[in-house]
Amino acid sequence: MESVRRIGAYGLVRDGDRVLLVRGSARCHFPGVWQLPGGGPRHAEHPAHALVRRVAEETGLTVHVLGPRAAVADLVRLPDRTCHVDRILFDAEAGPGVLRVDADGGVAEAAWFTPDEAGRVPLMPFTADLLGLPVTALPPPVPLPPPVPVSAGAGRDVADQRQRFAAYGLVTDPAGRILLTMIAEGYPSAGRWHLPGGGTDHGEQPVTALLRELVEETGQFGRVLELLDVDNLHDPAAVGPEGRPLDWHGVRVVFRVIIDTPTEAVVTEAAGGSTARAAWFTPQQVGGLRLTGVASRAIGGHRTRRTPDRPIWPTSGRVGR
Repeated sequence: MESVRRIGAYGLVRDGDRVLLVRGSARCHFPGVWQLPGGGPRHAEHPAHALVRRVAEETGLTVHVLGPRAAVADLVRLPDRTCHVDRILFDAEAGPGVLRVDADGGVAEAAWFTPDEAGRVPLMPFTADLLGLPVTALPPPVPLPPPVPVSAGAGRDVADQRQRFAAYGLVTDPAGRILLTMIAEGYPSAGRWHLPGGGTDHGEQPVTALLRELVEETGQFGRVLELLDVDNLHDPAAVGPEGRPLDWHGVRVVFRVIIDTPTEAVVTEAAGGSTARAAWFTPQQVGGLRLTGVASRAIGGHRTRRTPDRPIWPTSGRVGR
């Protein structure tokens, strides 16, 4: 059975004690099951921007993204494949608009639910878990008709488009030092200092992947404290080990991590060759380093403030390495 991966952005949109949910139509694999509104970002689209677009398409409402709440993953077993979905969950609030659905889309109904009401309808597991409700098994997925074939010559560059989900950490120790890794030669941004972390494996949770990468790249055992940020990178001509330019879209979640008992930072063979060095730095030392974009942003103290009167996040739709 084929294994595929997807990225999705979903919103916990509140109105007082009520939350906005949408019900799948006959055009989705789980018709009649409710979930948080949202869906997959387009190539190069920031997940937060994708959420705003998808909520408007699905419900007619304008939403303001307040900040990231969680990053989780799950496996959805479909009739013809197993799909790993990396789900980024945002806090959001509803703005202007009239609640309605597009009859031609994948949503049959949109409605506001109290916690008690949500507990009485079938929910996608990630939605039930986020709402603190019991997770129940999904019904058997409904097969969908195959997609319409793309005409010859249309989208000929699609094969060169790649999307990657990764988890990174702003890693510190009790003394306030910051742990960084240097990107090896042959990889984009070679020679720059980067946040520890990397791509997640099929079926792997983002936090689990980050802690695994932390051991492989630095030899440290850490504790994940909170989700700090969602970083978006679009590089239409990235040259890496493949030896040819590729149109890369990277979605990176950044967690705050503490190392309670730090040791000397050591790169292991399991790091796969992309990490040349690892080291601890004081905040003063970091100021003189060549950093990747995501490392500079995280170390610079970017934090999501949950402000109810205006959308303040993300600060940019395109963030460099």
